[in-house]
Amino acid sequence: MTERSFFDEGDLVAVLTTQPLDRLLDYKAPEGGCFLGAFVEVPLGPRKVIGVVWGPGQGDFDRAKIRSVIRVLDAVPMREDMRAFLTRTAEYTLTPMPAMLRLATRSPGLGDPPMMRRVYRLGDGTPDRMTDARRRVLEVLRDYGGLAFTLGELAEMAGVTTSVIKGLVKQGAVLEEDTPRDLPYPRLDPDHAAKALAEDQAAAAETLRAGVAGGAYGTTLLQGVTGSGKTEVYLEAVAECLRKGRQALVLLPEIALTAEFLTRVEARFGARPAEWHSGVTLTERRRCWRMVGEGGASLVVGARSALYLPFRDLGLIVVDEEHDTSYKQEDGVLYSARDMAVLRASFASAQVVLASATPSLESWVNAEAGKYAKLTLTSRFGEAILPEMRAIDMRSETLPSNRWISETLAGAVRQRMEAGEQALLFLNRRGYAPVTICRACGHQIGCDHCDARMVEHRFLKRLVCHQCGETKPMPTECPSCHAEDRLAPVGPGVERLGEEVTALFPEARVAVLSSDLFGSARALKAQIEEIAKGAADIIIGTQLVAKGHNFPLLTLVGVIDADLGLQGSDLRAAERTFQLMRQVAGRAGRAEKRGEALLQTFQPEHPVIKAILSGDEEGFWRAEAAERRHAGVPPFGRLAGIVLSSPDVQAVFDLGAEMARRDAPLRRIGAQVFGPAPAPIARIRGRHRVRLLVKAEKTAPLQAALTEWAGQFRLPANLRLQIDIDPQSFY
Repeated sequence: MTERSFFDEGDLVAVLTTQPLDRLLDYKAPEGGCFLGAFVEVPLGPRKVIGVVWGPGQGDFDRAKIRSVIRVLDAVPMREDMRAFLTRTAEYTLTPMPAMLRLATRSPGLGDPPMMRRVYRLGDGTPDRMTDARRRVLEVLRDYGGLAFTLGELAEMAGVTTSVIKGLVKQGAVLEEDTPRDLPYPRLDPDHAAKALAEDQAAAAETLRAGVAGGAYGTTLLQGVTGSGKTEVYLEAVAECLRKGRQALVLLPEIALTAEFLTRVEARFGARPAEWHSGVTLTERRRCWRMVGEGGASLVVGARSALYLPFRDLGLIVVDEEHDTSYKQEDGVLYSARDMAVLRASFASAQVVLASATPSLESWVNAEAGKYAKLTLTSRFGEAILPEMRAIDMRSETLPSNRWISETLAGAVRQRMEAGEQALLFLNRRGYAPVTICRACGHQIGCDHCDARMVEHRFLKRLVCHQCGETKPMPTECPSCHAEDRLAPVGPGVERLGEEVTALFPEARVAVLSSDLFGSARALKAQIEEIAKGAADIIIGTQLVAKGHNFPLLTLVGVIDADLGLQGSDLRAAERTFQLMRQVAGRAGRAEKRGEALLQTFQPEHPVIKAILSGDEEGFWRAEAAERRHAGVPPFGRLAGIVLSSPDVQAVFDLGAEMARRDAPLRRIGAQVFGPAPAPIARIRGRHRVRLLVKAEKTAPLQAALTEWAGQFRLPANLRLQIDIDPQSFY
């Protein structure tokens, strides 16, 4: 029997709501009926809530007491492939379905009827006099590339009253328009400005085009050295998708990358695509969500949550920098956007392109096993050639205790500056110093709510907890022994490195790039654009700078502490260090000048450092894969992390111990339970944290066993149990 697609007035329908309930709710279809997948407003107690018609009602409740759907919302019904994707994701990640539906309905004003709206955009006029408030309004409009704002949005973003905007309207500097609420996006022309590709790029692009044209599911790993033109290659796949009248999605790991990428897309296709990330206005988010569902947006560039947009006909998903850890959602619904992109594509008969210079071991293994196709670009695009890579053995360098830049690296920076080129000094630590210690009593200043040291941020004149975000003014006396003027910073962060650079190179223009030094994503984008034009001689940055930025004048990369990521027990420590070092080194020499990458290390003989310097990527992956296979850990085994948290430390340890004892459902599938043990950061925001780790064979039915295991325990109201399938971090 086929599933009903339409329900007549009075028929019973099962509705999935966004409320935290463990079941579907029965309602009567409204006047005029409703489609399967329809977005509806329903009564729930005294409230009205949003939901989706998920199927026929169960009918196991007194029909006279069943209430009716209030109304069907003006939105395209959720497609069958989207419902299947949400269901399968919920099963895999052990997430309740209402939480999955919340991910798929993150559109402001979803229940609002269609209407005209008044919007404001940049005009051609010039104000008779320029005030600071007027300047801020015009800067916001320019920064957003001509996008329209409502009056309230524009006033809030510029930090002005609405009267300032109205005054600019009268003078023609800002345009006031009445437009339909949600307009389709401009048509993207697949043949607008295709670039001439090198031989290996052209061959790879043709393979991807053929895959998209075939209209079936498939995943391809597109691997190429930094600067090899991976973006141009996968944009050809996007072009083919547009020719076929289907929709494409490009996921980026970092919002700071979007400005440069959108410029490239506009140059290639003649118009800007739809955007979906935290940096766009609520008005644009609503427009994007609706147009994706109606087919009025052919290409979306977005963050990981764009996977849950209601695409009408999704033909291609590109996951750029697919190895990036920010694709893993670490709160709320715990999922890997890379893995869920593959799942989404399988339901939509779409192609997936996983693009990276340094792919994740999971993707590399899938390609080696033939599960994914693999395309490799071996040469840099145009005139650019790969940088020369060398280690600086810090054991033979003599440095004072408060210095971190070796004489060898300082000399190399000086040479590049004299040649009118840029140097990048990379240190993956935000702030001024990771630890502040009292020289009188040895006390290290920690967070009041977490078991984490507070990081000094000298630019902000505050201490910041990087776990919970708590801040406090930098104290003048030790909070433990109250000794004055005895607090000292230990170790460097990028701000402290900035001080050292200014002292060493007083004539240099220095730019520090770290996400916490900018009030908004727009300000960060603007700084990156200025640096690319040559506004700095020396750039100091965290891993933010390793992600896809192109600085044409940059010819030297110096890594201050190449050993930093090799510490600790994270099973991916070697992989992440390898990826990060290769990525950041790839920033050097991307134009016609040959670059150089110098890695300061105390362990030049370490296998990871040797692999980075030799460029033997395949050798590194083979060795890393062999170690993981021997240990039975991902991608050759399965892991699940369990975190218990509560204000009551005894309660979490008691429950952890009881869970470890009553592990029969896991033993039946051959799984092992490790722990309980205090989490590496044992307290966050006042909640004590205990971890358990479950390890199983790759083919074991882990989710069913975990569900049965966790279902044995009743949790007190203030104790939370969180299960993370395929954990990426173990803090």
